[in-house]
Amino acid sequence: MENKKIPSFAFGVVAIILGWTLVKHFDFEDFSFQKPLLDALYLIVFVFSIYALIKNKKNRAEK
Repeated sequence: MENKKIPSFAFGVVAIILGWTLVKHFDFEDFSFQKPLLDALYLIVFVFSIYALIKNKKNRAEK
């Protein structure tokens, strides 16, 4: 069974949007987020999208 190709463009857009949102929601004076639970979810999806991009790049380099 073949490995499915991960759509890089979609995960790249998601990573950019969520990264920018996390920066906007972060308070640098108090080192806290405005909406902690929502921002935790954003952080989880952001990390997964970066992981998917790195995994896809690694698979392309092996071929």
